Amino acid sequence: MTYAADRLHEEVAYVAYHFHWDMDTILDMEHRDRQRWVTEIAALVERAGASVGQGA
Repeated sequence: MTYAADRLHEEVAYVAYHFHWDMDTILDMEHRDRQRWVTEIAALVERAGASVGQGA
């Protein structure tokens, strides 16, 4: 089974946008590693948004 191309593009764009990593570096990651980075970045973004909402 292949990974959906649209989802792969979303993950690459998300990691590249937030961490400024190049596409080859992101695509060279194992699928699970890339998903883990997406999850970790999302948590950072969520915490940053929460702190802004609290006036920090």
